[in-house]
Amino acid sequence: MERIFAKSTLREFWLVRPDSEQYLKTWFDTTMNSTWKTPNDVKQTYANASILKDNRIVFNIKGNSYRLVTKFNFEKQWVFILFIGTHSAYDKINANTI
Repeated sequence: MERIFAKSTLREFWLVRPDSEQYLKTWFDTTMNSTWKTPNDVKQTYANASILKDNRIVFNIKGNSYRLVTKFNFEKQWVFILFIGTHSAYDKINANTI
């Protein structure tokens, strides 16, 4: 991926939840070094990722302790971070519209 918008969102989260830091850094590095062209390409790397409509993908972070909701633009190789939170906070949002 060429760009992830925005790493600062991840950093702000791991400052509050330090146990997520290494997992989010690993996700960031893996994503930056990937050239995924489709949601299925993402699933080959992250088998537990959930594919939603409109190129939204939900990642389980730290054994599903946290959820990361993203929106991909595969053509431009961009990823937008839409939500990062605990599993219980995730249950209160609509990942298809956030």
